[in-house]
Amino acid sequence: MSCTEKPKQLEAEVYETSASGNKLTKLDDFTSIDSASSTVKLQPQVKYQTITGFGGSFTESSASLLNKLGKENRAKVIEAYFGESGAKYSLTRTHMNSCDFSISQYSYTPVESDKELKHFSIKEDKDDIIPMIKDAMGVSKDGFKILSSPWTAAPWMKDNNDWVGGKLLPEYYDTWALFFSKYINAYKAEGIDIWGFTVENEPLGNGNNWESMHYTPDEMTNFVQNHLGPKLEADGHNAKILGYDQNREHLKEWVDSQYRNEATSKYFDGTAIHWYASTYDYFPEELQYAHNKAPNKYLIQSEACVDSEIPKWQDDNWYWQKEATDWGWDWAPEKDKPYHPKYAPVNRYARDIIGCLNNWVDGWVDWNMVLDKQGGPNWFENWCVAPIIVDPDADEVYLTPLYYTMSHFSKYIRPGAEVIGVDKTDDDLMVTAAQNPDGTIAVVVFNEGKIAKNFTLILNDKLIDIKIDEQAIQTIMIPLT
Repeated sequence: MSCTEKPKQLEAEVYETSASGNKLTKLDDFTSIDSASSTVKLQPQVKYQTITGFGGSFTESSASLLNKLGKENRAKVIEAYFGESGAKYSLTRTHMNSCDFSISQYSYTPVESDKELKHFSIKEDKDDIIPMIKDAMGVSKDGFKILSSPWTAAPWMKDNNDWVGGKLLPEYYDTWALFFSKYINAYKAEGIDIWGFTVENEPLGNGNNWESMHYTPDEMTNFVQNHLGPKLEADGHNAKILGYDQNREHLKEWVDSQYRNEATSKYFDGTAIHWYASTYDYFPEELQYAHNKAPNKYLIQSEACVDSEIPKWQDDNWYWQKEATDWGWDWAPEKDKPYHPKYAPVNRYARDIIGCLNNWVDGWVDWNMVLDKQGGPNWFENWCVAPIIVDPDADEVYLTPLYYTMSHFSKYIRPGAEVIGVDKTDDDLMVTAAQNPDGTIAVVVFNEGKIAKNFTLILNDKLIDIKIDEQAIQTIMIPLT
């Protein structure tokens, strides 16, 4: 381009969610009045990971609440998450046996010493979780993947004979592997395909509070290498197996065990992680380490939520304010307290998802899709926040700003998209970009600060000036050129 030649205009659609009130709003006027002070240059020729998907979790708590809503509002929630007009969730998770976000404690294997699991049954899921999944399947045009996770085996399989803590007894390793195989078959009989498993939710434990079962890294590797992997293979299942499934600060020791050599790596398809180690730090060094250890394996954020909080009902402002705390605010060891300051819920989601995408994570799954005004129900009274809050007594639904934050990614960055290179000159903006299978490019920009920003978005020889509000998230969609 010569110095006298005018740059070509880049076509774009801009959608914004902001503290000022936008909710995934398509902006008719997004160009900046002032000259742009920074640039965001896209590099589609620089490709990183392929996206598996984004979404949330089918829990008994969420599903039981949907059962209490009127038909219209139940359909509204399902459409909001899975329909073409909604977030178009593409990667989901559910629990095997009960978890803290269950109404009560239960197992699919209630009969003691039933090593062959002749009495295996998923009947507990048939009134709530399975109908919710089927409703979602009914409105999802592209479909979605399901990742299933156990919190614990039945107490009779464990060394402490309890729902909480303890370890799987070695004599039941093969029985527990059979459990996964039977689960696939049982869900298949209901018309539901299971895409993959995590071996154990939070194998380091959770302070001995609710359903849990402990593994060391090498114990989990042994179970997958010599029991779970061979059993699924022998039974003709090709479900993915993801190791670890807890916070990122311990990630290195787990991937070192999983990927020690070819034999240990064989049945691990990837690693699952949670975000609860910090309200703001997404641990990029650990994510980079995990990717470099196994570049061709999945790295999926499998659980996240604003925990230890009762949701604020119909109060959008709270979700943008640095008032939310987490478990660590009260209970983290003193040395870890700096990782757990108060942090705005929207900021936490946007920052973590962009940080993950820019450090090789290929999937990001929220926790409960639906909770009530108390942040439950669950048997342990472990209150948390969900993107959609409902009041079943009044038959009301509240789509919080977290719902729109998730939608900025899930709706526009589709499975099979490739994360591409981005060069930016403003350190106060967080930016990620991905090219979808149809050739469109989705750029997500997050302005956490309280000053509106102007930037020039550049793709090849085309550019466009864009203004982003203070405390705002934008998804910029660039059509196939």
